[in-house]
Amino acid sequence: MSRTSPADLLARLASLGIAHETHGHRAVFTVAESAPVKAAIPGAHTKNLFLKDKKGALFLVTAKDDTRIDLKRLHETLGASGRLSFGSGELLVEVLGVEPGSVTPFGAVNDEPARVRVILDRRLMGFERVNVHPLVNTMTTGLSPADLVAFLRATGHEPAILALPAPAEAAD
Repeated sequence: MSRTSPADLLARLASLGIAHETHGHRAVFTVAESAPVKAAIPGAHTKNLFLKDKKGALFLVTAKDDTRIDLKRLHETLGASGRLSFGSGELLVEVLGVEPGSVTPFGAVNDEPARVRVILDRRLMGFERVNVHPLVNTMTTGLSPADLVAFLRATGHEPAILALPAPAEAAD
């Protein structure tokens, strides 16, 4: 499988007429490590979950970074077959062409044919700007939610925009 490079991804965004802004920074792997990066870049920052169900169906869930998601109930919202588990690092590289720590909806560019169902949290759609990694965790690219949807459609992925279930204690 040939992987799309970050430079090729940014060129593709430009060719699609998608306005975006990319910032380079040191690699970030945890919420704590990413705090200074997030503070310096305006907009909603994201977290991404690469999941699979009992029948092997794959899902990429993108939500605002502080969203609490009830993983025990998420399969119901997604229409998945049984409870979800995290996809392995090997499967992530094979399907989305990104390493663990760099999961991003932009990975859809490497998912041909479209094996992954992309889910965007409805809450994210209310922000003016959404920030995601451009295939590596040493950069962050900001774009409008509508442009993120347009990009995903251009890769053959029709994203589902859903309200994700919160854990019972976070529901109020």
